[in-house]
Amino acid sequence: MATVKTKFRASSSKTKEGTLFYQVIHNRVARQIHTNYRLYPQEWDSERKEIIFPPGTGEIRRNYLVSLKTAVQEDSKRLKSVVLRLERTDNTYTAEDVVSKYLSPADNCCFISFAQNLIGQLRQIGKRCTADTYTTAINSFARFRRENDILLDEMDSDLVTAYESYLKSIGICPNSISFYMRNLRAIYNRAVDKELTVQRHPFKHVYTGIDKTVKRAVPLNVIRQIRELDLSLRPVMDYARDVFMFSFYTRGMSFVDMAFLKKKDLQNGILSYRRRKTNQQLFIKWEKPMQELIDKYDTTGSPYLLPIIKSSSKDERRQYKSEAHRINRNLKKIGEQLGLVIPLTTYVARHGWASIAKSKNIPIATISEAMGHDSETTTRIYLASLDTSVVDKANSLILKSL
Repeated sequence: MATVKTKFRASSSKTKEGTLFYQVIHNRVARQIHTNYRLYPQEWDSERKEIIFPPGTGEIRRNYLVSLKTAVQEDSKRLKSVVLRLERTDNTYTAEDVVSKYLSPADNCCFISFAQNLIGQLRQIGKRCTADTYTTAINSFARFRRENDILLDEMDSDLVTAYESYLKSIGICPNSISFYMRNLRAIYNRAVDKELTVQRHPFKHVYTGIDKTVKRAVPLNVIRQIRELDLSLRPVMDYARDVFMFSFYTRGMSFVDMAFLKKKDLQNGILSYRRRKTNQQLFIKWEKPMQELIDKYDTTGSPYLLPIIKSSSKDERRQYKSEAHRINRNLKKIGEQLGLVIPLTTYVARHGWASIAKSKNIPIATISEAMGHDSETTTRIYLASLDTSVVDKANSLILKSL
């Protein structure tokens, strides 16, 4: 196995700084890697091969030496990772190979570059949702790294724990931290599957669970207030309120599912759609309040039931995401107008429907089926035996209470 040493080369002038360099030795052949790290002879311990702080070192110089020492440690770690990666291959390698790979690491050997390549591949095969979540996570990690990439072999628990501390320091909530960690872990595991690195379990000491969500439901009287609010002079807020109410009327349908509803999905008084998140097929009895909202908006020439996606010739995903931001921004204004203590968003309609259904003693299994939940085994067992008419009766009961 190749060995790596850090060495100091003194200046020919005793009053000037010397430089550090790395020496790679393999099969009795030595190669050097030069650095721009400069220090005085008295700041280098030749026996222990490390930077030291001689007596009388000022604060500014000490800070410089500390940063230099950290840089040397990171470089040494990276060099050793290159050696280990070459050792794992069946091919013979030279000291020159170590130096070459250190100076010009391949994109697929670096974590951020690997993630970006992976995201591009996912978009090409149509997995845009996964690509978007990976993009959000890797952009956060890149900000933490100040856009400096890192070798896959350098991804360890210390680095990931430092990233977690960084997220906490800028006020990111536990569930969002967990979201970032779970997606970064998925990216890392893909690199392991491709044998670009060995599994070091760098995410084992950080939080990847899900905290209990802060209550986002509102009671029935607030839903009534939202429905009856006079917004005739503020059409954009009126539209945002209608989208909110449509979600509530349809058992808390998620915004993405509402956006992609098509007119052909409504047949013989039944609205049928497949959840984008779980691919579960759902059926909803068409009720009068739903039709009243649909009749308010002219969607002539559009295949969509709601005017969220306005042009099939443009990027539909970008349209619905842009509209979601706009609608939620206006819903928050409505919530502030009503004096709500929680931000009003389309998601509140989903939480609200479930909370109100539970308050009316509707069975949890019925609520689960109504909302398209399929993540718990026990829920699936109960759902398998439910008749959809039970769900429709539950929804009718809630709508009549308004």
